[in-house]
Amino acid sequence: MEMAGSDAVNMSKTYSLNMFKDFVPMCVFSETSQASVFILGGKVAMEGKVEHKFDMKPHGENIEEYGKLCRERTNKSMIKNRQIQVIDNDRGVLMRPMPGMIGLVSSNAKDKKKTQPVKQSDTKRTRRDRGELEDIMFKLFERQPNWALKQLVQETDQPAQFLKEILNELCVYNKRGANQGTYELKPEYKKSVEDTSAE
Repeated sequence: MEMAGSDAVNMSKTYSLNMFKDFVPMCVFSETSQASVFILGGKVAMEGKVEHKFDMKPHGENIEEYGKLCRERTNKSMIKNRQIQVIDNDRGVLMRPMPGMIGLVSSNAKDKKKTQPVKQSDTKRTRRDRGELEDIMFKLFERQPNWALKQLVQETDQPAQFLKEILNELCVYNKRGANQGTYELKPEYKKSVEDTSAE
């Protein structure tokens, strides 16, 4: 195949054309602002289906010219269009905020993202020995009969998940009533705690 009207300097004029039928089926759509009978809603219409795919490849004798063209395109895309403008106004009038500019939100991402101090609850807690923690729990329940999970995490400085495991063994969770959302010792442990406190 030969391209007509290719006057570009390094543009290859002869190509080999390969046709394929096995590719993902596609449709061609057109967009217009005029309403017509065939156009849905006056905006988009299906023009047809693509049944063949063609790949163009420059012939062997033109491959060097085509290579030059590709390098030129790459070099043009790498050229930056930025310009430096020198401001003659040495008094900085152009840089001063004008009326109405005060209170505008900064577009700088660094200003938006303020670093927040790490909370005590976010730091990793180390697990104590299970027996030691159970003793601490009994002492806490001697002091106060009902505890919320948050309070126990603060008092014991243990991971909440580990604390829940032990609470499920030792305590009853109050879902209703005056002490809703708190833990209290199971009846069998209450007696032993009362006995030790009486001695």
